[in-house]
Amino acid sequence: MPKLPPRARALAATAVLLSAALAACGDGDGGSGGGSGRASADQHLRWKDCPAPSAAEGGGGAPSPLPGGAAWQCATMKAPLDWDEPEGDTIDIALIRARAGGSKERRIGSLVFNFGGPGGSGVTSLPAFGGDYAKLRTRYDLVSFDPRGVGRSAGVRCLGDRRLDAYFQQDATPDDAAERETFVGNVKSFNEACGKNSGTVLPHVRTTDVARDMDLMRRVLGDDKLHYFGISYGTELGGVYAHLFPEHVGRAVFDAVVDPTETPEQGSLGQAKGFQLALDNFAEHCVSQAAPDEDCPLGDTADDVKGRIAKLLKDLDAKPLPGLPPRELTQTAATNGIVQALYSQDFWPYLTEGLQEAYDGDGRILMLLSDSMNGRDENGSYSNLSAANVAINCADDKPRYTTADVEKRLPRFRAASPLFGDYLAWGLLGCSGWPVPGAADHPDVRAAGAAPVLVIGNTGDPATPYEGARKMAASLGEGVGVELTYKGQGHGAYDSGNACVREAVDGYLLDGTVPRAGTVCG
Repeated sequence: MPKLPPRARALAATAVLLSAALAACGDGDGGSGGGSGRASADQHLRWKDCPAPSAAEGGGGAPSPLPGGAAWQCATMKAPLDWDEPEGDTIDIALIRARAGGSKERRIGSLVFNFGGPGGSGVTSLPAFGGDYAKLRTRYDLVSFDPRGVGRSAGVRCLGDRRLDAYFQQDATPDDAAERETFVGNVKSFNEACGKNSGTVLPHVRTTDVARDMDLMRRVLGDDKLHYFGISYGTELGGVYAHLFPEHVGRAVFDAVVDPTETPEQGSLGQAKGFQLALDNFAEHCVSQAAPDEDCPLGDTADDVKGRIAKLLKDLDAKPLPGLPPRELTQTAATNGIVQALYSQDFWPYLTEGLQEAYDGDGRILMLLSDSMNGRDENGSYSNLSAANVAINCADDKPRYTTADVEKRLPRFRAASPLFGDYLAWGLLGCSGWPVPGAADHPDVRAAGAAPVLVIGNTGDPATPYEGARKMAASLGEGVGVELTYKGQGHGAYDSGNACVREAVDGYLLDGTVPRAGTVCG
């Protein structure tokens, strides 16, 4: 199943992995079962210094203080395992915060972040890029969390690390009957392992469940309204929250917007077009930015650049390259690595270097990019990013596709992207045989009566194509969705540093000034 990695978590992981290669909360993962304890709104959160992230959250050291010395604090909130039985078993929801730095009189409340995925740990993502939100911290406590099924919040477990190594190197674009049988069998084994290891929690990780957790969180944090910043999948979560609790929506921003009107097939087809556009832009940039006395190191023209990449992937299908021993760079791993690098223009130099090395027979950099996409650290341990991603998507999405469905749709996907079409089409099989039925064809985000929601679309976004912002704004309803366009590259707009986008977002969140609908930032 195509993944939408949380950008902050992906950027942080990739930076660590690549810097290591180019130079070289708490114990346990939270479990998947229910416990006992109070899940009421009057529960008391015990904030304390944050420990190092768990393996499921991605590992690493405890979060460093923010510039100026503000410390990160962590706590655990009790939530019902099953919201249909709120007095029954509970699960722990891991939270993190940095207290507001301004005066108490100017404090608005908490600003809750979700960085996307689904499957990303907010407990690791928020500290990784907390400095980017320093201005917002003048009036808000910055808060994030591991959504249920993620990290230390009853994190979903599927395969172990070594089996995941093999799973992510498999041929995910089968060319004949034998390869199709192997691929389908691998997907089935992965899904069966999820059911075996996390069957208790799998029925309860839908986005509607997380939205209800956020409303409980709002009350536990002492806020009358939920002030919210959602990125990527976090925009879908925010839209679902607004639908369920329109009267509790405070100041909200959706950035890198998921199209709420699409089925999984339509969403994957949109991603095929989006990543193809990002690749086109990468190739054009390489050629146009070459120095007068130099050529783009990847080709003489944009078509030449893309042609060489396509040939590399075709060659890898027949013969992988040495990667990070004992693993080899397969066609699937290389495709994953290229996709990861296209999430941000900041990664284009890594992609250029990784491709150059691959053309010379060295697959290490592309494999590091692929590892980041899949949540693997340099020691070979995986976070539960991919497991949670599949679990949440499959709990949300009603359609279940077959190999016949994929084969019928391959021509459309290939027309959308010669490079990524097959990869994204075969990803539709990710929920085949999943032990829990999906909830709907697409999320319901109608939110009549809610406060204005600032919806930001990026014209060059590969993972959540620009058109989705317009459809989200329209679906939220008249007077609720306020669309802003950013003419840029990469997944998201606020973290691009664009002054126009920053001014619009900060003006709304800090002062309540709603930008004019249709504002364009270049």
